[in-house]
Amino acid sequence: MHRIGQGWDRHRLAAGRPCVLGGVDFRDCPVGPVGHSDGDALCHAVTDAVLGAAGLGDIGAMFPDTDPEWAGADSLELLRRAWARVAGAGWRLGNLDVTVIAEQPLLAPHRGEIAGNLAGVLGTAPRRIGIKGTRGEGLGPEGRGECVTAWAVVLLEREERRT
Repeated sequence: MHRIGQGWDRHRLAAGRPCVLGGVDFRDCPVGPVGHSDGDALCHAVTDAVLGAAGLGDIGAMFPDTDPEWAGADSLELLRRAWARVAGAGWRLGNLDVTVIAEQPLLAPHRGEIAGNLAGVLGTAPRRIGIKGTRGEGLGPEGRGECVTAWAVVLLEREERRT
């Protein structure tokens, strides 16, 4: 059996904030995402995609931004907790494809590290994970450098139970 899920997340960027995407700290980036957690839009999109594909809700239901427990949380850890539920329901990752839209930071030099971080959490090989970065080219809030947006599409697999 196969299930497809998609996730989307966007965070406003602000000067002086840490910039973390896919669990990678972009220390040289002058802006970072604003959020209740660490604002890692890439991990948030992946979390929504895997939860949605497994029929287990979404990141907001599992980790509400009204709960002080999640204030400043590491989004890679949130993904790890969500994935434990997905894997516990018998799912494994077929593949994951992520696109990040932002003027900065530049993702290309860190694709392998991001894929490795996600693969470690999702219990799979980095080759099953695609990471792409693109710019807004001056258009929309991404192009004006106001936000970072991430899209994720996931394919989950499990053996069908025969009755």
